[in-house]
Amino acid sequence: MTPSTPIQRRFEQLQSQGRCALMPFLMAGDPDLDSTRASLLALQAAGADLIELGIPYSDPLADGPVIQAAASRALKAGTTPGRVLEMLSGLRGELTIPVILFTYSNPLLNRGMERFCSDAAAAGAAGLVVPDLPLEEAEKLSGIAAAAGLDLVLLVAPTTPAERMGRIAAASRGFTYLVSVTGVTGVRTTIESRVAGLVQQLKAMGPTPVAVGFGISGPEQAIQVRDWGADGAIVGSALVAVMAAAHHSGSDVATAAGAFCGELRSALDR
Repeated sequence: MTPSTPIQRRFEQLQSQGRCALMPFLMAGDPDLDSTRASLLALQAAGADLIELGIPYSDPLADGPVIQAAASRALKAGTTPGRVLEMLSGLRGELTIPVILFTYSNPLLNRGMERFCSDAAAAGAAGLVVPDLPLEEAEKLSGIAAAAGLDLVLLVAPTTPAERMGRIAAASRGFTYLVSVTGVTGVRTTIESRVAGLVQQLKAMGPTPVAVGFGISGPEQAIQVRDWGADGAIVGSALVAVMAAAHHSGSDVATAAGAFCGELRSALDR
């Protein structure tokens, strides 16, 4: 039997406790890597179970305006994939929850799939999300990532046909990322009710946990996806906006990130 990975172990632990995983997303280097470092630790202290860490890219097709602006700020601050991995590596021993790197295929292919995966694993990453990678390429990358000790997490959209959904669910490792909306990331006040059916459809396809993202803007939506049976709630744009507002007002970014994460954690544990 294959030993379980850090992501799998975290979900197993939470499922045994009857709890929903909280997975915040933040953009590395926004406003700078020192702030990212402090924010990662603040999110962990506030109850995050896993963290999705974005590597800034100049053409982020899956991202809405909030995360696009964050990526732009991070790139202007000189953030590169290498510097992100260096920062993450410096947190070994302090950051103990699984980190999933969110990157587009160009930075991955520019570095080379094998090298990127080995470098990411060496830096302490536990998983990888590549939203613009075709399924056929993702199936190839999954084996490369696994050999390096990384879970390649694949995305399912509301428009994904059932047959393809089955292939994605079979190839995804760690968890399957269910996109709750058709379109890009962003803050929304409601989540479409059809997501409930998609969660159950995915869970019926196998034992891999299902986490819902894109559009969870606060405690109410996080509770909603939990009650629909999702194993995890991913919160991105709303957190990135809170951090950006803190920076623009001269407040501490990490403190703001931790406070927002704490509200979500309290809600999910109610």
